[in-house]
Amino acid sequence: MAPQYKTYMQNFSYAHKNTKDGERVSATAQFNQPRISGQIEKLRLSAFEREIPVSDNETLCFLQTLLSAVQPKNILELGTAVGISGAVMLDACKSARLTTIERDKNFYEEARTNFNNLGLTERVTQIFGDAGEAVLTLPENSFDFIFMDCAKVQYVKYLPRLKRLLNRGGTLVADDILLFGYVTGEEAVPPKRKMLVEHIKEYITAVTNDSELQTTIINIGNGVALSVKL
Repeated sequence: MAPQYKTYMQNFSYAHKNTKDGERVSATAQFNQPRISGQIEKLRLSAFEREIPVSDNETLCFLQTLLSAVQPKNILELGTAVGISGAVMLDACKSARLTTIERDKNFYEEARTNFNNLGLTERVTQIFGDAGEAVLTLPENSFDFIFMDCAKVQYVKYLPRLKRLLNRGGTLVADDILLFGYVTGEEAVPPKRKMLVEHIKEYITAVTNDSELQTTIINIGNGVALSVKL
């Protein structure tokens, strides 16, 4: 792992990496393979090698399929990392623009380089900072699609702010919602993950009971919550 990422990833990986068994693999993962360009896949493999959080195959396939259907014009992403998921989303929506938020300077800079090398710079607005603060600066009803893949403990806190940003009929996707099977009870929750699991369960309760949203929890990848604003 590159030195500039080592300290940060030791703190960050708790939400993305199951250090005991590795990433959760669902029963349908073998069928759900994304269509990714060689250039993007090369960047993605480099990220995996450094244990930088990047969406798995099944989640990217789901995003590509969903985005191909809804074709949003304006996408918001919380958690840029090094820009892989953002690049995949823009590839699925050729006329869309992406606003993406990242709090880590190293990730932010690497993503900027990656977007430039992929020829996507003109379609991307990068924001460096805390996602919870950044979304407060964005105009209401300005996004058709939101992909949330940031600090899981903040999901429920961010929900009201994201609803404000989402157009009616817009889609909100929250990633890693089943967290290695801890949330569903498939796997025993390690003591240091219990608080995180509780926060995710709070988010699931909030979105599934929100009268302004139609939500389904999907058992693919590490789990996604798909919500549509009514």
